[in-house]
Amino acid sequence: MNAITESFIVSTRGKGTYAITADVEEILVRSGIKTGIVTIFIQHTSASLVIYENADPTARADLHCFFEELVPEDYPGLIHTAEGPDDSTSHLKMVLTRTSESVPVASGRLQLGVWQGIYLFEHRNAPHRRSVVVSLLGN
Repeated sequence: MNAITESFIVSTRGKGTYAITADVEEILVRSGIKTGIVTIFIQHTSASLVIYENADPTARADLHCFFEELVPEDYPGLIHTAEGPDDSTSHLKMVLTRTSESVPVASGRLQLGVWQGIYLFEHRNAPHRRSVVVSLLGN
């Protein structure tokens, strides 16, 4: 059984989803693991990870729109706004999604469905450098 952990940085341009499937696949290929599990973790509280539709970008546009409607920056009563109007709302959006995803590995490949991709979901308006940790366990 092998255990491997690597990390990479994603530079975002502000709110939106950023495909990271290829980054995770690259780490998997280098690892040589053929069967096991990969866990992807983001080290932030104002961005998250999602497995989402990867074929039609309008599906992600709908996701962005839904989250803006669900937790708008002018949501009444928020008091944690030290870093701007998207401060508390970015944390709330993170809680509604996830900070980690796990994907099975078989035959040296991520076992994502044909229309699935792994995305970093940036919840802040400003560009950020986000740290993503990938851990692989397997043979």
